[in-house]
Amino acid sequence: MTIWVNEQIDPSGIIHACIACCNESQAKDCYDSFQNNLTEFQKAAGWVARLRTVDSWDEVPVNSLKLN
Repeated sequence: MTIWVNEQIDPSGIIHACIACCNESQAKDCYDSFQNNLTEFQKAAGWVARLRTVDSWDEVPVNSLKLN
């Protein structure tokens, strides 16, 4: 099973928002939203939006919103 994980990460590596789901299209839409919601100031400071895949729900950060 492929699980798509979206994260907004600050310059120190702390995850501030995380949403995980099994639907690739939904995950890509979420990534676009995360990316678009970062301000220019945040981007300049080193904030990033990241989309990655994992194979198990055990690999998803505990504090994430999990969508089925």
